[in-house]
Amino acid sequence: MIYLKSESEIDKMRESALIVSRTLAEVGKHIEPGVQTGELDRIAEEYIAKEKGRPAFKGYGPKGSEFPATLCISVNEEVVHGIPGKRELKEGDIVSVDCGVEKNGYFGDHAYTFAVGECSDEKLNLLRTTLESLYKGIEQAVHGNRIGDIANAVQTHCEDSGYGVVRELVGHGIGKSMHEDPSVPNFGRKGKGERLRTGMTLAVEPMITMGSWKTKTLNDGWTVITADKSLAAHYEHDIVIREGKAEILSTFDYIAELSDKKENILYYG
Repeated sequence: MIYLKSESEIDKMRESALIVSRTLAEVGKHIEPGVQTGELDRIAEEYIAKEKGRPAFKGYGPKGSEFPATLCISVNEEVVHGIPGKRELKEGDIVSVDCGVEKNGYFGDHAYTFAVGECSDEKLNLLRTTLESLYKGIEQAVHGNRIGDIANAVQTHCEDSGYGVVRELVGHGIGKSMHEDPSVPNFGRKGKGERLRTGMTLAVEPMITMGSWKTKTLNDGWTVITADKSLAAHYEHDIVIREGKAEILSTFDYIAELSDKKENILYYG
């Protein structure tokens, strides 16, 4: 079931999304060689509490195997759902930080991949192409188009650059639940899939690899890595379908403000 949101509901979603946006930037301030991923998670949880939100990921999942942290922090070959802990980031790592927040009954959920210190041009090109593909997909997210138009835009941009497009994991609807219908894959055919309608709210999230698109899940039950151990990047925005042009509820503006102080912050407004 797909729920079209009222403007008052969208306002609440925007509030939750912007808490996530600010949280990602707060975490980004501390991303540097030597920091433990568990420390980044602590920073995020404290910030969300200060904003009177609730970490949406912590405790998510089936009973007995709930996700244990506020953030999903995925490093290098980890695609998504990495569990924060004692791992220290190293110079040249790339790290996806995915965050979800619930406030006033509505969810925000988006992600950004950071370069840790100096990274090779090869790694930065993967990040840049993945980030570009996010906006290519969003350009197609307008009333009257179909899910396949979003998916094909992402897939074409990334595959034309020689990258793999993950198929086992997809974007999703979002609203009163963190995951709602419809699914939003990053591969597909133009003109296929669910028709987009004004008021639909989606999380668009390209997950792109430097090698094969195939993945596997580690024994912790959460961390998804590339099957060939190639590097992966992940970016995500929350959007509302509108006539003519999608509205992006989340923002990377707060992260962009870090660019004067930190190297290798990629930004597209």
